[in-house]
Amino acid sequence: MSIVTVLIILLLGTSIGSSDISLIDTLSIILNKTLNISLAGNIPAKDISIIWKLRLPRVLLAFLVGGCLATGGSVVQSVLKNELASPYTLGVSSGASLGAGLIIVTGITIPVVGSFTLPFVGFVFGLMTVFSVILFSTKIDKAMSNNTIILIGMVLSLFVNALLTTLTSFFSNDLKKIALWQMGSFAMRGWTYVNLILPFFLIGMIGVLRFTKEMDILTFGEEQAKAVGVDTYKVKRKLFILCAILTGGSVALSGTIGFVDLIAPHIVRKVFGSNHRYVVPMSFLFGGGLMVTTDLIARTIVAPMELPVGAVTALIGAPFFAYVYFKKGR
Repeated sequence: MSIVTVLIILLLGTSIGSSDISLIDTLSIILNKTLNISLAGNIPAKDISIIWKLRLPRVLLAFLVGGCLATGGSVVQSVLKNELASPYTLGVSSGASLGAGLIIVTGITIPVVGSFTLPFVGFVFGLMTVFSVILFSTKIDKAMSNNTIILIGMVLSLFVNALLTTLTSFFSNDLKKIALWQMGSFAMRGWTYVNLILPFFLIGMIGVLRFTKEMDILTFGEEQAKAVGVDTYKVKRKLFILCAILTGGSVALSGTIGFVDLIAPHIVRKVFGSNHRYVVPMSFLFGGGLMVTTDLIARTIVAPMELPVGAVTALIGAPFFAYVYFKKGR
């Protein structure tokens, strides 16, 4: 049922836009391009181009980004045993934003990656920030307790954000470009971006699914996990690295988009329980569907203008965050 719902959302996201194309025509175009099935009726070449070259890759990228972020959120919330934690707690977004900011203000292009220098550097900086959090947490607390990780993550995030603020103060002309990148967008993202995120998705998802049993055990506490033979330090470190791959790749290709990683895992646990064999894949599906929906709202609610998708997720996510916090407080 969940898969069918997601497929319907993907189809709606692809058919609705500045020029609406019927669901039947949209499905016919997709089947024609993927399975070489004959088109249903006389569909204009313009509509075929819109669906295949513009909307479908955008919708698929939004789905994969949302799914990766939500999966990362489910991992961090489970490991840190905190419903309000997210991959951004580890400083991924701050690091990626600093890397992107450096490329925007300097205009440097790395010969090997060319036009994808910005997402590449953003990913590298995001990954470096997570490794720094793990390194400092280990130096301060060899057991790498949850409170230590959260504290180090917050401190490093604030420090990196301060560096980015300092950078933008010297290059104020590029402030708008950096701000727009940080708000997140899937505009003008073609099939190349979909292909680029696939390795991050495959490595991250396959890796996380291998640790579902350990995540189940960790929810009962680290002492109990150690008692049954789980090496909590190694498991935490590997899960955080996998989370950085999922989140870093997503942020690098779409910009900083918040709250999906918070909302999706929380709702999934309410519906499907806390068994991570279900939490991880369902978080991916729900997060992907939620991202496609918010992106659809972002590009249609004030058409022909387009809102940053990060702004829409924040408008939805901030009240939800407050609800979770105050409910937890009671």
